[in-house]
Amino acid sequence: MLKRSAGVKAARLLERFPVLTILGARQVGKTTLARELGHDGLYIDLENPADRSRVMAAPELFFADHPRRVIFDEAQSCPEIFNILRGVIDQDRSAKGRFILTGSSSFELVSGVSESLAGRVGLIELHPLTVNERLERLSSPFFDLFQQPVSTDWVDVLLGLVGGRPGSDASREAMLVGGYPESCLEGDPEFRQDWYENYFRTYIERDILRQFPGLDLMRYRRVVRMLSHVSHTVINRSEIARSVECSEAAVRDYMDIVEGTYFWRSLPAFRTSKIKTTVKLPKGHFRDAGLCCFLQNLTDASQLETFPRLGHLFEAFIVEELIRGLEAGGARQLRYSHFRTKAGGEIDLILEGNFGCLPIEVKYGALTTARELRSMSNFIDLLDLPLGIVLNHAPRPRRITEKIIELPVTMLWSHS
Repeated sequence: MLKRSAGVKAARLLERFPVLTILGARQVGKTTLARELGHDGLYIDLENPADRSRVMAAPELFFADHPRRVIFDEAQSCPEIFNILRGVIDQDRSAKGRFILTGSSSFELVSGVSESLAGRVGLIELHPLTVNERLERLSSPFFDLFQQPVSTDWVDVLLGLVGGRPGSDASREAMLVGGYPESCLEGDPEFRQDWYENYFRTYIERDILRQFPGLDLMRYRRVVRMLSHVSHTVINRSEIARSVECSEAAVRDYMDIVEGTYFWRSLPAFRTSKIKTTVKLPKGHFRDAGLCCFLQNLTDASQLETFPRLGHLFEAFIVEELIRGLEAGGARQLRYSHFRTKAGGEIDLILEGNFGCLPIEVKYGALTTARELRSMSNFIDLLDLPLGIVLNHAPRPRRITEKIIELPVTMLWSHS
């Protein structure tokens, strides 16, 4: 069984709250993690009519017999469970670690948790595997830095970080493989394509149709595939609407569904009163690069190497690796955004949290010049920030300017 980076945080929350809720897309390992944490408890699949009836036919008797250590899988399929749990928990608020919920749709689950279980639940989101998890490596020391404020003291540490073998081959392979455990651990490219095909069809025809029975599935598929074309760009819903021949309101609803089922991440625009000419539209990208490659009919490294939007795909992939590493590493008050001015200046990712503010630019190439980083330099000066980082395929860390450090992306996957 693979050790998940989020497991440590999940175990901590289970010790501190009556309920732990694990969110995430289907097939990312939520049930496996829940069963590992609640190995001595009862497992209830709320999508199974027999299991659901076992709980809901006589809730008082069920919870009298099972007052703690019960796993409720896919809890969004039985929204009534949230009010019942609130009453059970309130009978003994001091008891911790009593229940584990999982869910693959944020609509009912987050609503139920926020309305019925506020203050009683610890939330964690489980993502597809990071590269380090897939390769069974420890987390990079890069993420340890975020336990302290960003400062010039980081520079010596960053310059001393060791990356893996330089080059873009490993990155392209990691993007193709993706992070869904069953497909990426098999090591068979043909199986991976079959798996993604069936996964996508099942997601559309089972999960989405069940939650939204009146949905136009053909048009929804077209929107999802269109989003794979514009992944990690500024998202203009009106342009997507014209491309798929539907209303902008429908595109908004479709995008809410894709994001609410944890396939898509929206990065809001960074806002500051110091800069008046920023673009306020969000960026967005597929959370799993392998799924995005599948939707773009990219099946091998040679196709990916000549793909005209490789840079965007790579940027989205690295942004997700950063977000997953930071969330698993315990950085607090995390906020993610992108920065773009109307004149075309942009920064791929602005990280904010209890560590401060850190701008990060992602480049596919092996060398980034100071001239390419004028937007980041101006941003750092205007907000008086101590540091900015560029992640690319450079062979080793180096200082580009006094406040901008270039790091090889392989450093994210090395623990030496």
